[in-house]
Amino acid sequence: MKNSRFATEGLVLLGCGKMGSAMLAGWLARGLPAASVWVIDPYPSDWLQEQGVHLNTTLPAKPAIVLVAVKPQMMADALPTLKMMGNGTTLFVSVAAGTTISYFEQTLGAQTPIVRAMPNTPAAIFQGITAIVANAAAGPKALDEAEALLSAVGDVVRLDAEAQIDAVTGVSGSGPAYVFHMIETMAAAGVAQGLPAELSMQLAKATVAGAGALALQSEETPSQLRVNVTSPNGTTQAALEVLMDEDHGFPALLKRAVKAATDRARELARG
Repeated sequence: MKNSRFATEGLVLLGCGKMGSAMLAGWLARGLPAASVWVIDPYPSDWLQEQGVHLNTTLPAKPAIVLVAVKPQMMADALPTLKMMGNGTTLFVSVAAGTTISYFEQTLGAQTPIVRAMPNTPAAIFQGITAIVANAAAGPKALDEAEALLSAVGDVVRLDAEAQIDAVTGVSGSGPAYVFHMIETMAAAGVAQGLPAELSMQLAKATVAGAGALALQSEETPSQLRVNVTSPNGTTQAALEVLMDEDHGFPALLKRAVKAATDRARELARG
């Protein structure tokens, strides 16, 4: 990033909460000079004030990229302040949930290059995954730039259409919360079987973290990894007969959960 267009033309971060801070930390760690970053945030954290970036000062007229990371309810006030940067070479990348590309085009101009992104919270430890999709004005080069920017906090995948982003929200955007709740319930179940609470939580956290790492690194599918753990008529099979029940187990429960999150994402996008 040290010799990128971001560094020479400037990068603006509109909003620097948890997600914005994670991204900024990733960029700086990859060599982006702090002097090439401008941040607009009404309540800057102590950490942000120590990074050496331009904070709440006059912005460059035509920065390379504006990354919009404000909360959706603040969008109507924040985005119009950048209208003078629209319809030009500045690429707008949005990580704001529920804000459509058409909203950006209506506010900034139809010829504004725009990439909409859906990251998730493991970005805070550079283990996130972000899905991106662009408007017609952006083109392949803008997608490449957005991917380079967002890969600082994890993997990046490209979508075929903006309509897919609501389902992405249901799976990976909201998904960490599902896993955290599973850790909670696994630990509680261990306590119910006689384990001390602290030990049961340690076991649950390590099991989920280890299984996730194995799923990522193994050449075998998750289905095969599950089979590898399951001995005929053993303890794991006894548990899976409960969890894999088509009516009451994970298949039905997670399908309903992901649908609920996806439906809500669509509602938010409609306003």
